Amino acid sequence: MAKEEEYKEMFLAEAEESYEELNRLFTELEKNNQNRSAIDAIFRITHTLKGNAMGMGFDAIAELSHVMEDIFNEVKLGRMSLDSMLFQSLFRANDVLGELIQAVKTGATVRYKGIRTKLQVALRKAKAYYETQNESTTVQTTENKEESNTEEQTNTENSTAVIGATEEGEGDDEDESDELEQTGHKIILSDMVQVPVRKLDELLNIVGELIIEKDTLIAQRLEEKGINSDLARLHRLTSDLQYSVMDVRLVQVGFLFNKFHRVLRDAAVIENKKADLVLEGTESEIDRNVLKTMSDSLVHLVRNSVGHGIEPPEERLKLGKPERGVVTLRARNEKDTVYIEISDDGYGINVDKIKQKAIKKGLIPKEYAPIISKEEILLCLFEPGFSNAEVVTEISGRGVGLDVVRMAVESIGGKISIETELGKGTTFILGLPSSMAVKAALLFQLNQQEFAIALAYTEAVISMPKNEIHKINTGLISTYLGKTISIVFLQDLFEMETMKEIEEKGSLYKRFDEIEGNPNLDIVIVSYNHRMVGLVVDKLMQQKEIVEKKLPPPIDKVALFSGVTILGTGRMCLVLDIVSILSHLFREKRIGTNIAALG
Repeated sequence: MAKEEEYKEMFLAEAEESYEELNRLFTELEKNNQNRSAIDAIFRITHTLKGNAMGMGFDAIAELSHVMEDIFNEVKLGRMSLDSMLFQSLFRANDVLGELIQAVKTGATVRYKGIRTKLQVALRKAKAYYETQNESTTVQTTENKEESNTEEQTNTENSTAVIGATEEGEGDDEDESDELEQTGHKIILSDMVQVPVRKLDELLNIVGELIIEKDTLIAQRLEEKGINSDLARLHRLTSDLQYSVMDVRLVQVGFLFNKFHRVLRDAAVIENKKADLVLEGTESEIDRNVLKTMSDSLVHLVRNSVGHGIEPPEERLKLGKPERGVVTLRARNEKDTVYIEISDDGYGINVDKIKQKAIKKGLIPKEYAPIISKEEILLCLFEPGFSNAEVVTEISGRGVGLDVVRMAVESIGGKISIETELGKGTTFILGLPSSMAVKAALLFQLNQQEFAIALAYTEAVISMPKNEIHKINTGLISTYLGKTISIVFLQDLFEMETMKEIEEKGSLYKRFDEIEGNPNLDIVIVSYNHRMVGLVVDKLMQQKEIVEKKLPPPIDKVALFSGVTILGTGRMCLVLDIVSILSHLFREKRIGTNIAALG
């Protein structure tokens, strides 16, 4: 569906809700015309409807709601009174408003200028009467009775004229008003239904169970007599159902991005800086749960761009930059990944300064400092307690935030990286899965048991003879695409009682020593944070989309696994937590730099 049609549907849903709410409020207000909350609500609804209609280009709706808004502005200020004749006109106007909203869908022609003019005349006369009353500076109390009666009669006529339209006001559309009055109020039902996210989650879980049952059925039939057209059709229908439910959960990132104008403004005020927010790619779609999980992290990164990135106005002018800095929130879709970038045109990051701080804190051994890469140095920013700020403020210098951002990204299977140029600015790049419901995974066997690795962390699958793998003090290494990488037998990891055994010499090549001869070994190359490791498995199986479930307590504390799925055979399949495994292999808690691998 085109974006314009989606916006149109959203407008219609809100407009129809506003129309029904106006009917209810008018009914309440007619019973008690001093109900301030109803008056304020009507003014607010008509104001919003007017703005939305103008933005969509629906001029007739905008014009009529504008007049209604103006009337209730006068009522709010006490300059216009409500009576039965005015209520009759307002109910009539709201009925026309409902027909105009429906005409957006049907394309029908609706005559609205008569009731609009009627309200305009009533509004104009109310204003004129109020102005006349204000111009009177003295009250006649001793004049003859006839003049007093005449003035009283005039006031009564003016008051009545507030809600009665003249012949010149109604014009040729008078018949339209009479016809509408005879037809009465029509019930309008919206074409959109609001569904709680909880129900969508429940539906997706049921669909996930259906997929598992489908895989089981297909696996059984293959063993018996092979797949037939009925099963092929079942496979197609269940896949369509699964992706349809997933599509319902998708929202545009602009839904969240538009909330950051205030976030940036408040951060700039606190830091005494000037900055503007630029949004790009707001039409990119992502799972609502992913966006919800990352919302706090994005808030921190935007505030971080102001606190650490954007220079004060006077300093920017000295550097030849515009007085106002620019923070850009950018999103784009690439296959099953949504990339969100938070960039600024400020200081940039002084990598040498970060290196010195990291050495001082013991994050980088001095002997490795000359050969460490820029990317590895920047990863120190994600260490708990590490800060690049010289002065502690409400936004920066407290050493908290980026480590939490990293953990939030990792928790949903995403990646984060930094690009920076001194004097030009910094960009944080978040690679997030477009959906948390389904993962593309690679299946393999180890000791006759199936396991899965998310394809997001899988670089390649290779076969390598044993004699190309070499032993060093810390483990095993080999060469892949001209790079030296660590090789790990998963069997060695699985046999450890605790992950602390990794630090023991020889713990990572027990299985290697047991293998005789020079057989070819199946290896899955996985990567995380610019590091690659080869995981040796018994047998590679297939690539498959899985519905991953969380592990129940206390199994969820096991560092090797992130979740579990059920295969078509009915067997359970554990999903490897590559982030945790690589972190433990490089003696990291969760984040940081792997210096040992450089040795």
